[in-house]
Amino acid sequence: MSEPAVAIVGIGLHPFGRHEGVSGLEMGANAVRLALQDAGLRWSDVQFAAGGSSSSGNADTMVADLGATGLAFLNVHNGCATGGSALVSVYNALASGACDVGVVVGFDKHPRGAFAERPEDWSLPAWYGTAGLMVTTQFFGMKIQRYMHDHGIEPPTLAKVANKAFRNGEKNENAWRRQPLSEDEILNARMVSDPLTQYMLCSPGEGGAALVLCRSDYLTRIPHARPVYLRSAVLQTRQPQSFDVYSPALGMELSPSPSVAAAQMAFERAGVAPSEIDIAQVQDTESGAELIHLAECGLCEHGEQAGLYRRGATEIAGDLPVNTDGGCIANGEPIGASGLRQVYETVLQLRGDAGDRQVPNEPKTGFTHVYGAPGVSACTVLSR
Repeated sequence: MSEPAVAIVGIGLHPFGRHEGVSGLEMGANAVRLALQDAGLRWSDVQFAAGGSSSSGNADTMVADLGATGLAFLNVHNGCATGGSALVSVYNALASGACDVGVVVGFDKHPRGAFAERPEDWSLPAWYGTAGLMVTTQFFGMKIQRYMHDHGIEPPTLAKVANKAFRNGEKNENAWRRQPLSEDEILNARMVSDPLTQYMLCSPGEGGAALVLCRSDYLTRIPHARPVYLRSAVLQTRQPQSFDVYSPALGMELSPSPSVAAAQMAFERAGVAPSEIDIAQVQDTESGAELIHLAECGLCEHGEQAGLYRRGATEIAGDLPVNTDGGCIANGEPIGASGLRQVYETVLQLRGDAGDRQVPNEPKTGFTHVYGAPGVSACTVLSR
């Protein structure tokens, strides 16, 4: 592989969960400081930053804490793809030569309970809300029901996804849900949105994540740098007749999800095939999402998922480890931070620093994927 133009040189994470008395902005700033410390750089070295949250304020205001240096700082709000979208912005700025060092940060501090969105904010009629469809669990249930019907997948496979998530989360000191649950406990838990039970769904939460990136030709100016290369970072939105969160068109012929286009473009730009990926992090807002996204991103065939989980292929020691830190199911979802948490975990794995959950045999390549309303996906390909 040729050396890409952009490298990740610092990573930082504020633990996910619930943190009384700590604001979302404070969690984001804490993650930035940790990432800078990891990189061996100062905030004053950063020339461009992008960051965002869904409900916890504007990222650029954290300069009140980090220091007002006059840098360009872009605020991003793009649903569950907020962190991934911010990363694409910094990646493009670095790859173009507009700057040498950049920071991306995501954070959130959501109130307890389901997200409270308004139909009019998403270009939807009022009836969509009164029908209960602004509650995303309804959409996820409908989507995975159809997918399972079309591809011959049974509910026990959904339980296997969540079971893996909680076992991986137990090994992650920064995860929220660290108590393993058996497949029977998951399958027989309270039904929330058929076929999804309580423990198959992630919860809105709190946390922050940050990355420090630089141009590859800047690496000689960073003593003891441990770069992981960002080979591509891509953002795509929905096509007409796609069936997406807050965009529920159902025509006679459905268009592919934006995840399909984003993943294909990410692999093409990186010069890496899906079969060459050693570790993957994909959006698992609920168990069904992990199954769907693995196939949409080209990491398996549609309908192949039941066999993969039955034989342990997606386990930490499997052929394709997936969501090795527990994913959204174990970590919860502070919207602004989730996509960057995936990259944080992938960098840890590629460095060999993931401790008890380290993927064996020195993984060399990683893939991350986020998906969010109203049909947005961001994907990255990373390598040592």
